[in-house]
Amino acid sequence: MNPTGKTALVTGGAVRVGKAITLALARAGANVVINYNSSSQAADETAAAARALGVQALAIQADIADRAQVEALARRAERELGGVDILVNSASLFQATPFPTADHSGWERVTGIGIDGPYYLTNAIAPGMLKKGEGAIVNIVDLSAWEPWPDFIAHSVSKAALMAMTRQWALELAPAVRVNAVAPGPVLPPPDYTAKHIERVRERTLLERWGSPEDVAEAVLYFVRAGYVTGDILFIDGGERFGHRKRGDD
Repeated sequence: MNPTGKTALVTGGAVRVGKAITLALARAGANVVINYNSSSQAADETAAAARALGVQALAIQADIADRAQVEALARRAERELGGVDILVNSASLFQATPFPTADHSGWERVTGIGIDGPYYLTNAIAPGMLKKGEGAIVNIVDLSAWEPWPDFIAHSVSKAALMAMTRQWALELAPAVRVNAVAPGPVLPPPDYTAKHIERVRERTLLERWGSPEDVAEAVLYFVRAGYVTGDILFIDGGERFGHRKRGDD
């Protein structure tokens, strides 16, 4: 699909990697819908940056864990920009959820955003894509979909579920809609990372460096444009998943 003149919706599209994806799509000529929950100022700034690139941009607040808000988001995108041609399920909540626990609120919130949100939104958007006879969906997962991370059970399960939904939707929505996933590795340190932690992560990649949010955005653009690719995944991790072999670890 040529993104020029199409409409792309990016969840979590106001900040960090989501912002890079939004602006990459805008540079490619797509009108953009920026979904955010609480980052209203950042969403407005990202929308202004997209408009400066010569496309239409719309920032819409919605808690994607809430089905009614998701459906309202989809209706507004259709009403104001003619529907969504490209959907990027990028939003997630990176929050520790130790197990076992007596407090299940973290599990419910993380999986609500990471599993229910993409399910609700794809369910709301897909009929319009099928009616048009064309659509591209890209899901943002990460390495936790394949390996457990201590104290992050909700996050890991959410990403594994999103990877499973990628394959399922590729099957269910074919041939009109293509569905793929991007799995970033270390491309943007969390705000609480120390210099020592950043260096330790760098050392465990094969390329011995961090990537960038723009590396992820380029992978998303590849899947948007790649007309004969569906149900697939692209790792943007600098070889982190094999880094332990370089160190000689068991």
